[in-house]
Amino acid sequence: MNKEVTGYTDTLVDIMHKIAADIDTIQKAAQVVAQSIAREEPVHVIGPGGHSNMGAEEVFWRAGGLAPINAILDAGFNLIHGAKRSNYIERTPGYAVRVLDAYRLGRKPGEVIIIVNAYGINAMCIDTVLEAQKRQMVTIGITSRSFADAVPPDHPSRHASGKNLYQEVDYFLNCHMPYGDAIVEIEGCPQKTGPTSTFCNTFTINVLMIEAVKALVTMGVDPPLWMSANLPGGDEANRKLEEQYIPRIKHLG
Repeated sequence: MNKEVTGYTDTLVDIMHKIAADIDTIQKAAQVVAQSIAREEPVHVIGPGGHSNMGAEEVFWRAGGLAPINAILDAGFNLIHGAKRSNYIERTPGYAVRVLDAYRLGRKPGEVIIIVNAYGINAMCIDTVLEAQKRQMVTIGITSRSFADAVPPDHPSRHASGKNLYQEVDYFLNCHMPYGDAIVEIEGCPQKTGPTSTFCNTFTINVLMIEAVKALVTMGVDPPLWMSANLPGGDEANRKLEEQYIPRIKHLG
């Protein structure tokens, strides 16, 4: 490998070690996830804005993933409908409340929602956590504290309150995304390349889910895990879970 690719790889590995080092906090959040699933209540996951949406997709309908994951895949902030449109919507005050309404979240106290956004400062992030708490939901946030702290208070991407996601959630998991997201410097190029946010988000949420599966086993609960549909017997193995959760999870059918 050349120095740029080696540096990129080494930095990502270092970030993953930092995430994994905070295992005590991850395990506390994993207990909350496991308890919800043990009660047969789906866990909601939202990635409010642009590529953060992949954080929700990563653990939804996933080989080896937990079946009762309700991914909030709102069309408004999905890049497929326009990158600039997504950017405008993630900064729109009040939009998150309508998304929670549309997905019927917080119908009873104690529902769990995971909010995945490495930046953790936009209106969608902050409105989601504040509204979820009004509805007595338990909130888990995956975001980068160092990034949020470094963004100026008057930046247009910030929520009007200036609040940060990591300060508002019940359980904060630091994904350690570096300031600026991109990290690789190439001689002669004024702008860094090599983004990190998706790696940071998806690694963190997968570690959380691994610990949640372990917690379920400790509780004596058989973890409801998907098998890859691309393996022999995968469709048959998944059929019972599909029948159980398709009526309850919007994007599963």
